[in-house]
This record gives sequence, structure tokens and C-alpha cells, in this order.
Amino acid sequence: MQIKALETFLCVAETGGFHAAARRLNVTQTAVSARIRLIEEETGKALFTRGAGGTNLTEFGRQFRPYAEQMMSLWSFASRDLPGQTPNRVALRLGAQLSVWDPLLVDLAVRYEQRHGQLLLTLNYDHDLNMVEAVATHVLDAALTHEKPSDPRVLYKELAPERLLLVETPEVGNDPIFVNLELGEVYQDHVRSAARKASAQTVFLGNCMMGLRYVLRRGGTGYFPEYVIQDHLEKGQLKPVTGALDMMLPLYLVTRRDSDAFEDVVASLSDLRSTVQA
Repeated sequence: MQIKALETFLCVAETGGFHAAARRLNVTQTAVSARIRLIEEETGKALFTRGAGGTNLTEFGRQFRPYAEQMMSLWSFASRDLPGQTPNRVALRLGAQLSVWDPLLVDLAVRYEQRHGQLLLTLNYDHDLNMVEAVATHVLDAALTHEKPSDPRVLYKELAPERLLLVETPEVGNDPIFVNLELGEVYQDHVRSAARKASAQTVFLGNCMMGLRYVLRRGGTGYFPEYVIQDHLEKGQLKPVTGALDMMLPLYLVTRRDSDAFEDVVASLSDLRSTVQA
């Protein structure tokens, strides 16, 4: 698939029309149509619908867009920046399904570099992206996810689950808020009783750091990873909810079957978790 075709697809999606994209790219509308048709023929799916209401992405087009953006970003780096990088550096692209592991992903990259030297590193925080699919299609080399992968194109290793504690601010007041991070079925089954006790819920759709900041500023309660809130517990900004059961959120490391980095990533992550728990 041509890079210009991807560039054109993203331009049409951004400008909302084939005419506008043609003007921005300084090409004919016929050229724009041909480039879009090239992608549609290779994928077997329509990218846009065109009607009285304008040009809109199809459902597949919306799903394809983050992959196109990722491919364009990687191409830009590979063609412009990579030639000037230090030679003999390992390339590694890491991703996480949920923002509950964003800090862990950064720490994992640092630990991997400590073990294996400086990296050509990409960290993906796009939580609309299906991380298992991204690994299977070579967008990422490895990813962390809470859902057990079933895709035969990938390998996975179940790691020690992430421990989440139910905590609250010292003064929750008479109008307690429960921050619901929407972290999948295991999480939802566990939090139902805690959520029912709160007068209201605020949903952050998996964004752990936003939810934590909200609780600290607004007051309230929620489940958060122990390693994320440890400093706040020690400072008295948060306290465990008396009698609450800890939640063990599943954690899987996913790589492709042809990946050479699998065992190295597992070892680095194991080192990191052991250090944190110690």
C-alpha cells in the first residue's frame, strides 16, 4: 500500500471531502479517488460514504484511521529520523490497552534499556487501538492487556495480576463520588457493590491517572493500582476503605509468534515488578 494513499485517506478524513483533500494536497480529485480506491481494493472494505450530508467515514474507516496514523508516523520516523540515529540500537514498540498501565509501560521501557542498552523506542497510549490486533499486524512488538488473547497470530504470557486497592480521600463528605474506570468485566463484577454505596459515579473510561487526579481534587473513592497510589497513601492523601476486598486485575503480555523480544520483555517486566513489590 502506497504512503501517498494513506496520506490521502487521512486528509479526506480530516477535511471531510474529496474536493477539500484535493485542494490541500494540490492534486486532482481523480487522483484522490484513485488513492482511496487503492486502499479499499486491498482491504476489501469501503472507507467513506458520500451523500447529501457530505463525506463520512464508514465503521471500517473509523477503525482503520488509527492504524493509518500509526503507519504514517512510523514512516515519517523511518524515512526522516532513523538514518541519523545511533547505529546498533534495538527497536522496540510497546503498547498498553488501558491507561492503568501507562506508568508501568514507561518503567518497563527504562528497565529494558538498563538490561539491553539504548532503544529506538515507541510507546503507544492510543486506548482506542486494539492492542492484540496491533501486535498481530506488526504495529506494535509487545503490549499489555487485561483481556486474555484468543488471536492465533500472537503469543501471550499471563503475568502476576495487578493489585487494585479501594481507597478514599480522608474527607469524602456527604456526597461521595465513586470513580468508575470501566476496566472490563472482571473490574465491573468486583466494583458493583462499592459503586452502589456511592451517591454518584464519574466514569473515566479506563483513564486511571485522570480518575486519580479527580479523586484527589474533588474527594471520593475508587479502585487504583497499588504502585500508582503508594505515595499518596504514605502522605495521607488517600486511605484504604475499611473492610474492602482488593481487586486482582488480570495482566497479559502479548507478542507475535516471530518476535525475538518476548523473553527479554518478560524478564524485564518480572525484574520491575519484583523491585516494586520489594
